[in-house]
Amino acid sequence: MPLFLRLRRGRLAASVLALALAPVLAAGPLAAQDRAPDVARMDQIVRASSEADAFSGAVLVARDGEILLDRGYGLANREWGVPNDGDVKFRLGSLSKQFTAVAVLLLSEQGKVDLDAPIKTWLPDAPAAWDAVTPRRLLSHTAGLPNFTTFADYETLKTRPATTAQLIARFSGRPLDFAPGEGFAYSNSGYILLSAVIEAASGQTYADFIQQALFTPLGMADSGYDRHDRILPRRASGYTKEASGMVNADYVDMSIPLGAGALYSTTHDLLKWEQALFGGRVLKPQSLTALTTPVRNGYALGLAATPDRKLVWHNGAIEGFNTYMAYAPDDRIAVIVLANLNGQAPDKLGPDLMTLARGGTVTLASERRVVTLPAEALAAYVGVYSLSPTFALTITAAEGGLKVQATGQPAFELKAQGDDAFFLTEVDAQITFTRDAEGRVDGLILHQGGRDMPAKRQ
Repeated sequence: MPLFLRLRRGRLAASVLALALAPVLAAGPLAAQDRAPDVARMDQIVRASSEADAFSGAVLVARDGEILLDRGYGLANREWGVPNDGDVKFRLGSLSKQFTAVAVLLLSEQGKVDLDAPIKTWLPDAPAAWDAVTPRRLLSHTAGLPNFTTFADYETLKTRPATTAQLIARFSGRPLDFAPGEGFAYSNSGYILLSAVIEAASGQTYADFIQQALFTPLGMADSGYDRHDRILPRRASGYTKEASGMVNADYVDMSIPLGAGALYSTTHDLLKWEQALFGGRVLKPQSLTALTTPVRNGYALGLAATPDRKLVWHNGAIEGFNTYMAYAPDDRIAVIVLANLNGQAPDKLGPDLMTLARGGTVTLASERRVVTLPAEALAAYVGVYSLSPTFALTITAAEGGLKVQATGQPAFELKAQGDDAFFLTEVDAQITFTRDAEGRVDGLILHQGGRDMPAKRQ
């Protein structure tokens, strides 16, 4: 899981998680655990977040076909006091991208979409700058399309209904961020184009194709394309926490996110999805391998994945909702966290629940105790530690303590909990320093998201 997550409030661009520190995803395999999962601890971890008003939503954890935790926390509707549970419908935000990706792969299996053909095959009016843009590059965010949800006018235009063609017009005249295939930049614009490809290739609307090709055959009766004017039983209301307290989230017309983030579902339906997808009931083996094999920066096709594919996951955010879903294929563990409250809680809870499901342990920030180390002891840790050739953690002395700064990110305070053992409070991460035979600090291990990632001192 990427380190030092910074998530923008209420934006469709929730997937920063998959992008900001993708080199960390390649740091090593998930360690196997032998202990039985502690379900009571899972509930305790989620409840602590809920009681701190950081999380409101539904959680489901299943292992090898057995549901371990299936519970709602907080309220689906605060005005009426309706509680959350596994049958409450949440907007998925960027979790929708995997459904879009699977839809494209299904059409590829049917011979209707060539993943490496020019986008002009389906959109003949596409600008010349897009000649090298292909569905595969759109799926993996390597096409270079500028991300329309970051444009200055997005907050104004997000409330206005738009057709697929009108959405494409918002970014079709802008230059590419880089030549297709030459870089990586998360782009919701790419998934708008993929929605258009699905419509052109299938002859159906995006919403109809997803419903008829995926949701209906898999018995996902509580999933679909969201519309604000539809009467949808058990739909959660979305909230945001401001300085003044809890408020209703901003409005976004659901024609805007389209295949980038317009779907809704429940934890129960999403478990059906995970079991069907990874059980081989949706895609052919070759397509499933393509879906889950990283292309660049730890991102595959609509999903993030470790290089060994031991963890496949994504997160999402849209006004009033944050989501996280992960699957560990070897252990057949599914973790689903759906929140109707904007914030980072699902991105913290999801990896913690995966760790517990695999028999690991999780320590709450409130359970950690800060100790004071002398200045000369702290000085021994100062240095640069490489997690990959292009990604490092820099440890500096500051105000009688230490700070850590990841490549391209702000610095955060490190707090000591013992000799060589430190933790962060702004994100759920810990650092253990290692020493050589002579006792000199020669590296560190970053502990985050159930992973232990070693780094050598430069």
